[in-house]
Amino acid sequence: MAFHHVALATRDLRATHRFYSEAMGFELVKVVVAPTGSPEGGWAKHVFYDTGGGGLFAVWELHDEAVGEDYATAISTGLGLPEWVNHVAFDAPDLEALADCTRRWQQQGIDVVELDHGWCRSIYASDPSGILVEFCCSTRVLDEADRAEALRLLEDPAPAKEEMPAITVHKAMAPSAT
Repeated sequence: MAFHHVALATRDLRATHRFYSEAMGFELVKVVVAPTGSPEGGWAKHVFYDTGGGGLFAVWELHDEAVGEDYATAISTGLGLPEWVNHVAFDAPDLEALADCTRRWQQQGIDVVELDHGWCRSIYASDPSGILVEFCCSTRVLDEADRAEALRLLEDPAPAKEEMPAITVHKAMAPSAT
């Protein structure tokens, strides 16, 4: 079953909107303004973007005294984890689309980190709320051998570590003179 949407919090909706519409290339399709249900009478904007893959990505902008203004939005680092642990990965249907995403990010002034995982290739950047986002392109179909190995590794209390994939950093492009 596919996701309908994933929703995360932001403290800076303007910057977050710019990132998801311009850097990610997603279309804003719906905004719901609703009460939060708190005794203080708070409210929130629930903002939805079409990711182009049949699903939606959403962010919450909260206006609620019960929550305050200084809540953590960076899921991983807010929990004391490395940034890469909790992240959101979006599908890039082919390597050409992944290259297009890389260029779009570079043109938006974003350094792009690329990893070739062997079975997929990914690029990574952080949104204005400190959420790690990824565009991922599967480079081969996962088969029965992969499934069998996954079950074996799941049950192995001390599995052998794979080598770290090669990391390529694509530097942000300088802003064009207008």
